[in-house]
Amino acid sequence: MKKKHMALSTALIALLASGCGQNNTDTNANEKEEVVMVPITVDLTVPETGKAGEAVHLAAAVTQGDEKVTDANEVEYEIWEDGKKEDSWKVKSDQKTDGVYEAEAEFEHDGIYHVQVHVTARDMHTMPMKEITVGAGAPDSKSNAQAEGEESHEHHEAAVGFSMHFMEPENVKVNEPARMMVHLQQDENPLEKARVRLEIVVNDKKDKAQWISLTEKKPGEYDGELKFETAGAASVTVHVENEEGLHEHETHEITVSE
Repeated sequence: MKKKHMALSTALIALLASGCGQNNTDTNANEKEEVVMVPITVDLTVPETGKAGEAVHLAAAVTQGDEKVTDANEVEYEIWEDGKKEDSWKVKSDQKTDGVYEAEAEFEHDGIYHVQVHVTARDMHTMPMKEITVGAGAPDSKSNAQAEGEESHEHHEAAVGFSMHFMEPENVKVNEPARMMVHLQQDENPLEKARVRLEIVVNDKKDKAQWISLTEKKPGEYDGELKFETAGAASVTVHVENEEGLHEHETHEITVSE
């Protein structure tokens, strides 16, 4: 009788051990099944030189692993003359070949220009940048840099490799939540753990400026909401700081309707 009881106990223990082992195996299997998101990559093509008044062809090939990305939410080119980021202009793209988003740009005069493409696709954002010299480039660029002063030069050096993209909200109305989003990169990698604040001035009433802080929801992506109490022209200044001494800002104009 005792032998029979011992045999049943041994079988029960073996069964329990087998069950525990199976659970561990299942847990490990589930962990292995976790999918790692493959980042999107952008191969930006910008000619090294161009001529004022002549169209320049721009192209951005967007891929995710070996797959061509044909469903990007946004592919937009932003262009500005060196040292004049506040006067940048934007050019929309067309997808004429699968995964390749093309555009043309013209430059009014000689100079050194920056061409940055803003790509948003599959819940990811990237914004590589290249440079183009138009005509003879920037005349006396060295003398102009010295004339701006040493302090300005140091600020420019601190900002090398830094990129900011403010996702301008559409159809902003009074007393309705407006989503504010900013993407930051440093050396074409997401800039994380920055302090990002928005300074909002409506109808040039600087004494009634509003400040809001954005939260980093994804690496390099800062998000928040704001309600405007007054209709009119609003300037949104994005202030960015971090512990490494970075301090940059950009101002954008949006319209708030009733």
